[in-house]
Amino acid sequence: MFAKRSGILAGWAPVGSLFDPSLLDLLRGATAIMTGCRPPGSFDQFGQRELDLIEASDWASFPPRLDWQPIFYPVLTEEYAVAIAREWNTKDKDNGNVGYVTDFDVDTDYLAAYEVREVGGRDLQEYWVPAEQLDEFNSHIVGRIEVLSEWRGSPPVRVR
Repeated sequence: MFAKRSGILAGWAPVGSLFDPSLLDLLRGATAIMTGCRPPGSFDQFGQRELDLIEASDWASFPPRLDWQPIFYPVLTEEYAVAIAREWNTKDKDNGNVGYVTDFDVDTDYLAAYEVREVGGRDLQEYWVPAEQLDEFNSHIVGRIEVLSEWRGSPPVRVR
């Protein structure tokens, strides 16, 4: 079985009003690809560097985390993914001042092994996939990762 296609957003982890402040130390600097995995479906937000690496994988997998990125964060709603792409990724100069929201399918039996975490409200839910498990997570993606939207500018606007 796999989750019905929804959306994934990848990018830098958001801070501020979107998260419980006690989580900031864990999230600071984490280019956590937030994958909005809401059974059924997955969302992730990310910037240009990650998108280039996803494209290089033929749209089949998310890139490895960097040393200072301990967790891959799939989020459960497209709205949450958009907020991260729009309000966080577009402010990251080193990552092209761009935020993307992507969509992908995940094997639901595999995804069930991960706990849904609430990080500041019922609408702010995500999975925490340890970086060392990302290759296995990628192997459970069904089909291709697709870009749902692209955000640029200040103030951020949707350009795709």
